[in-house]
Amino acid sequence: MQVILQKDVPNLGEQGDLKDVAPGYARNHLFPRGLAVEATPARIKEWEKRREKQEMINRQLEEQARSQAEELSKLELVFHMPAGEEGRLFGSVTPADIAEKLSEKGFNVDKKNIDTDQPIKSTGTHSASVKLHPEIKAEVSVRVEKAE
Repeated sequence: MQVILQKDVPNLGEQGDLKDVAPGYARNHLFPRGLAVEATPARIKEWEKRREKQEMINRQLEEQARSQAEELSKLELVFHMPAGEEGRLFGSVTPADIAEKLSEKGFNVDKKNIDTDQPIKSTGTHSASVKLHPEIKAEVSVRVEKAE
């Protein structure tokens, strides 16, 4: 029996998936709990339209992420931080600092999507990876200078 999942079901699938299940499992577990509905021909057509629309939206988001990645890769963020004699910072440049600097430049990026290979604790040029889409990342140049 084919069903369309209304909610995520562990070990079966995610919301919106079309799945084949045993009729008893559907009747006794999925339908009473509102986890799935029977896949009638009309519901399958509606499901296909929704899936096509979602794929189109995902393609547009991916295109936007690609263009944003190109702009980010050309960008260099400059931080002026207090540092010691040998260039060791008295703190560090965190992903939150990078996200704040990017928002000043017009890029809305969550700090959870910014990754530095290691904590930035010295002056010089470093790189940070910004995840814009599940398949798209951009490298941003981060230059740290000693504050006067």
